[in-house]
Amino acid sequence: MNKSDLTFESAMKQLEETVRHLESGELSLADSIQRYKDAMDLVKYCREQLNEAEFQIEQLNPSGEAANSED
Repeated sequence: MNKSDLTFESAMKQLEETVRHLESGELSLADSIQRYKDAMDLVKYCREQLNEAEFQIEQLNPSGEAANSED
């Protein structure tokens, strides 16, 4: 998996595809295990991306208060 070309959206799409393959029951045990390992790497990547996005949002509004939409 080349993370430099990976986006959150493409990782999620790959995860969805992996779930479909695993649920189909058509993969061998070895293939299922490898796909599961790959999926766990994608989950880790997605969590990291979400944590980074949350951090960025918190930096925009460090007080934790809702943004005031009245200008």
